[in-house]
Amino acid sequence: MNSDQFLNIENVLFTIVMAGYLLSMILYVLFFVLKKEKPGKWAGMIAAASFVLHTAALIVRGIGAGRLPLTNQYEFATSFAWGICACYLVFLWKYRFRALGAFVMPVIFLVIGYAAMQSREVRELMPALRSNWLAIHVSSAIVSYGAFGVSFAVSLMFLIRRKMAGSSFWQEHIPEEKKLDLISYRAVSLGFMFLTFVMVSGAIWAEHAWGSYWSWDPKETWSLITWIIYAIYLHLRISKGWKGKSAAVFAVIGFVCVIFTYIGVNTLIPGIHSYA
Repeated sequence: MNSDQFLNIENVLFTIVMAGYLLSMILYVLFFVLKKEKPGKWAGMIAAASFVLHTAALIVRGIGAGRLPLTNQYEFATSFAWGICACYLVFLWKYRFRALGAFVMPVIFLVIGYAAMQSREVRELMPALRSNWLAIHVSSAIVSYGAFGVSFAVSLMFLIRRKMAGSSFWQEHIPEEKKLDLISYRAVSLGFMFLTFVMVSGAIWAEHAWGSYWSWDPKETWSLITWIIYAIYLHLRISKGWKGKSAAVFAVIGFVCVIFTYIGVNTLIPGIHSYA
């Protein structure tokens, strides 16, 4: 097959994946609203199947493009959604509480919806992107943002849990606040570790590409702001034992900064990272 055929297959897979995430989100909402087990079970299976197809779509895209599919708005956005889903499935497997999907899947669908609005055209790589640092830098960002997306969803669950205290169904399906707080902390820790690596690898790459480790480009600046927010979260938690509602709110704010760093900066503030 030629590259156009691979890209056509990727387009079909992407459409199926987007529909799958939408269906999973709807079923999770029904699980949440109707308090019925069956929609939640189906939602989880469809999310997992969509993730497998999403992985296949990225592989096919890479084959068709002849490079890693991580170099433009569309490719990073769909990879961003993939990263959130991957982290979600890992945390779902580890902690086994289905209600998490009701909060994560809307985020995944919004991100992949953003990807659907971007150009899918495959273009020749600009010189700055022709580097082995591309895979290291961008793949680390995907894992980091995915983990932060899970911490955002878990923190939202923490903030609304008390309002559901009278429901035995949600008492059964949503972990205690102490456990939610711990899961959010672990997700933030994972995301922060990879975000730190994103910034270090990005600085090394920038020095090779542009002759400077740091140029105060808008995306660099907002990545630093995001890093500082999560660093404050972890510092207060470790040194002051900071937990509970304040920590959950901080985790939500951090993810809002993640979204602005990716979508807001690219849309509103031109810079040397505007291609991604």
